[in-house]
Amino acid sequence: MDEKLKAMETRFESLEASLSDPGIYNAPDRYKEINRELKELTPIVDAYRAWKAAEKTRQDTEELLNDPDLKDLKELAAEEWRSACAKTEKLWDELRILLQSRDPDENKNVILEIRSGVGGEEGALFAHSLYRMYHMYAQKRGWKFEIINSNLTELGGVKECEVLIEGPGAYARLKFESGVHRVQRVPETESGGRVHTSAATVAVLPEAEEIELEIDAKDLKIDTFRSSGAGGQHVNKTESAIRITHLPTGIVVECQDERSQYKNRDKAMKVLRARLLDLEKSKQGAAEAAARKNQVGSGDRSERVRTYNFPQGRVTDHRIGLTLYQIDAIMDGELDGLIDALMTADSASRLAE
Repeated sequence: MDEKLKAMETRFESLEASLSDPGIYNAPDRYKEINRELKELTPIVDAYRAWKAAEKTRQDTEELLNDPDLKDLKELAAEEWRSACAKTEKLWDELRILLQSRDPDENKNVILEIRSGVGGEEGALFAHSLYRMYHMYAQKRGWKFEIINSNLTELGGVKECEVLIEGPGAYARLKFESGVHRVQRVPETESGGRVHTSAATVAVLPEAEEIELEIDAKDLKIDTFRSSGAGGQHVNKTESAIRITHLPTGIVVECQDERSQYKNRDKAMKVLRARLLDLEKSKQGAAEAAARKNQVGSGDRSERVRTYNFPQGRVTDHRIGLTLYQIDAIMDGELDGLIDALMTADSASRLAE
């Protein structure tokens, strides 16, 4: 394992050196490829370098402990040695998990799609609650959160929306959010005080780069139209909104958030690439998913992953049987407790296999 980590660090340094070559900017595809590989290697190399520093501290303090001329420092050195031992062991375990559960997409940006499900207007209002929750989580992580497309109801609910989330580790931390999210609460539209059950679906797709997926222009049907919004909001007098249909698969993507047709087209292509890559990976991973019986979740949007019960103040993740009585904090974007538990469970499952 140490030799593998050394090789990865050497590769990382070689890639960094390649970026310092001025000629690299004349090869944009190669530049993107190098940056993508660097993103994949960074968390492992950072952890490996931290482990090496802790290991050096451990060795240095061990020498102090064995030096007969430094008896006065023995107690202090022993305490530092124990701390360094614990740190090296913890970092080594982290490295083992990083290597064995490494996902090449983990440092990619994310296309997050939210759609209201059963429950009518209440389902749309819950979808908006999820949108707000992920927006606040992105802010806490320091990630960029940008709307690609949104379709709102008269009461401010979300029928469907797509957003781009950009930041380190975005896909690694959000990928387990895919699936059906169920809510149990008294709707704003309910006058009798009865608890209703509604749902919304979430899809988390890694952003696909152009070099990963070639799309033939002949396979695209592109329509322009005037953007519109609930209650006449954001109506554009020019045909700046874009609808792209991928003819071979029938996938349709719309974007009308920007006033510029060019920007809407660019955003729509980002979503289309992500959906096509997701479709391709779903086909490739079908056999693997069937074999992984202990996996945390397949990411299938038909799978119920979580219930938000407002009367009881709890959130339950059904895949790992975790219930937290912190619903207000979670809806305000405090998701790390849930996400950390899901990542730990998935890593344990992979290591067990």
